[in-house]
Amino acid sequence: MEAMNQKSLERVVSQRALQMGSSFPCQICVVGFLCGVCLATLFLAALTSFGSFDFNGISFSMGASSASSPWNSSSDAINMVKSTDCKLKLKETERWFNSQRSTMETDNERVSLLHLVWGALLTESVHEEREFLLKFGLNQSSVPNAPHLENCKLSAYINMRLDTRAENESFPPWTNRKGLLDMYPASTAKEQLGSPRHRPISEGVYPPWITGSDEENYPLTRKVQRDIWVHQHPPNCWDPNVRFLVADWERLPGFGIGAQIAGMCGLLAIAINEKRVLVTNYYNRADHDGCKGSSRSSWSCYFLPETSQECRDRAFELMDNKEALEKGIITTKDNYSSKQIWAGRAPRVWGDPWSYLQPTTEINGTLIAYHRKMDRRWWRAQAVRYLMRFLTEYTCGLLNVARHAAFGKEAAKMVLTGLPREWPNVEVANNSGSDIEDFVWSSHRPWIPRPMLSMHVRMGDKACEMKVVEFEKYMLLADRIRKHFPHLNSIWLSTEMQEVVDKSKLYPHWNFYFTNVTRQVGNMTMAIYEASLGRETSTNYPLVNFLMATDSDFFIGALGSTWCFLIDGMRNTGGKVMSGYLSVNKDRFW
Repeated sequence: MEAMNQKSLERVVSQRALQMGSSFPCQICVVGFLCGVCLATLFLAALTSFGSFDFNGISFSMGASSASSPWNSSSDAINMVKSTDCKLKLKETERWFNSQRSTMETDNERVSLLHLVWGALLTESVHEEREFLLKFGLNQSSVPNAPHLENCKLSAYINMRLDTRAENESFPPWTNRKGLLDMYPASTAKEQLGSPRHRPISEGVYPPWITGSDEENYPLTRKVQRDIWVHQHPPNCWDPNVRFLVADWERLPGFGIGAQIAGMCGLLAIAINEKRVLVTNYYNRADHDGCKGSSRSSWSCYFLPETSQECRDRAFELMDNKEALEKGIITTKDNYSSKQIWAGRAPRVWGDPWSYLQPTTEINGTLIAYHRKMDRRWWRAQAVRYLMRFLTEYTCGLLNVARHAAFGKEAAKMVLTGLPREWPNVEVANNSGSDIEDFVWSSHRPWIPRPMLSMHVRMGDKACEMKVVEFEKYMLLADRIRKHFPHLNSIWLSTEMQEVVDKSKLYPHWNFYFTNVTRQVGNMTMAIYEASLGRETSTNYPLVNFLMATDSDFFIGALGSTWCFLIDGMRNTGGKVMSGYLSVNKDRFW
């Protein structure tokens, strides 16, 4: 029985094997296998005959001696051909590398030239600019636009226009359009239809210096900024009901720029609470040769004045009037105590919007939702935003110089990729003067590498006021941000310490940018350090760092520093609330 079962099983297996063998796929596999065996045999025979072979430049030997090979003469011939081919390939490779090196050198020369030309255009002297272009055989039409530089004359014109009340209007020409778009000439048909396009929107109009929506700024920012402007710009400054507060900026030894601004924020609060127009007077940090004419020793060297020229003239006229001083029509800083100025009551005109601030500042891994000085934080943010609402042409120029030194070569490389390789021997078609450039693109901000992280590192004698931490902790916070935003690799580094700049070289995976200024080495007080720089430099470069920080996408600082506290305020009234703020410590007064 078992024998019969065994035979039946063999018969079934044989039939199944026959069926599989007769199938087309199986036949293909068998033929392929046999062909592979034949090719392998021939290949091994050839290797045995020649003794060695090359594969991608790697030599493999079969162990047979060339002297005992019957193919010795053929092998020599082959080796000679290989040697000749190798030499030819080496020469071709060398020529290719030389060509690439020459191309790179040419590209670097073009980048350097364009960078130099743009730098020459920053000079205020038209004669020097023309001489420089002639030196390199260039003319204005062959120089491409610099994306990182701002047209400061145009910007100053727009700012002044937007800060001056239009004739017979309650506001300047603030509209729902940016830049110069509202000045674009309307068609005749629209004019005949009575298009209101050129008329300012009085109801619900908001100042153009506020970026972002209400949700991207501190509560009521746009309304507060509008109301402060209206308060500071009465229609008739000679109206006997208009009262003034005239104040010099703080100039006691040891007062930094941050403390000076914080003090003026307190005086603006007093002026609003007492329904006075604040008029700032002597500003010692603007008392240098860079500030020309009437702007010397004045805040208006860097930013547009806090009030109109008419109100300034009226206030200074009343300063010489003893009766006006006695009746309180005009007051000065001496009328108020230090406590009123530095820790006075924030204006309650708008209620208490600080009670519902969005917590986007983190300290030691915790969002700061509330602290006992929230009203001061909110008000200083509003005040500093108003005082710095519009840059002057001088400040715009300082930023141009800083951006050009930091990003100029990157911008040149970027621009040259879109130009003919023959540049500068060919002219560039600049469509300057086109309507879209003049009326639309004119409102775009200058280019910087984005996203940009601004980092303000305070050390040195600041230890007497707050807890200072090493640069490494700042970088840990930077790495935290980059984990969430992996495309972030640029840092604008603001610091007085050379040690910090040196340590930045230990982080090659970050691109660091900073102003070119002498920094502190060793233990030195801030007063001595600023004196060593001179008044002009010691004022200009911190303001550049401040404005770069407010424009950056992210910020890391120390809220225990008044300077960082004010930067936080500017960012939170500049559309950066949802960017967050990582601080290495907290304000010492919280």
